[in-house]
Amino acid sequence: MRALLVVLLVLATLLAWLQYRLWFGVGGTEQVEELRARVETQARQNEGLEQRNAALAAEVADLKSGEAAIEERARGELGMIKPGETFYRVVDDARIAPLPAEHALDPDAQRRAQDQTP
Repeated sequence: MRALLVVLLVLATLLAWLQYRLWFGVGGTEQVEELRARVETQARQNEGLEQRNAALAAEVADLKSGEAAIEERARGELGMIKPGETFYRVVDDARIAPLPAEHALDPDAQRRAQDQTP
């Protein structure tokens, strides 16, 4: 009977030690969850980089194959125009403040304001 209790105590101690290593030891569940989170983060980063690489590869192929992409880039980035085209530039001058609402409706007030400006 005593030998059975010793064997049972050894088995219980072994089970407790294995459970401790499983939960808190090297390669335990905490580290596994941390590694899973890191793998998931890296997978998201890789996916974004793959999309960027695919877009760049498509742009390179487009630039190599046709003149339309080169022309579009020259127009958009360098402001180039074709011979015979007319270039119009629209400038929104934010420094000129609009007249107040009461002056906009009264043409006499507008004339007086223009006469007073040097």
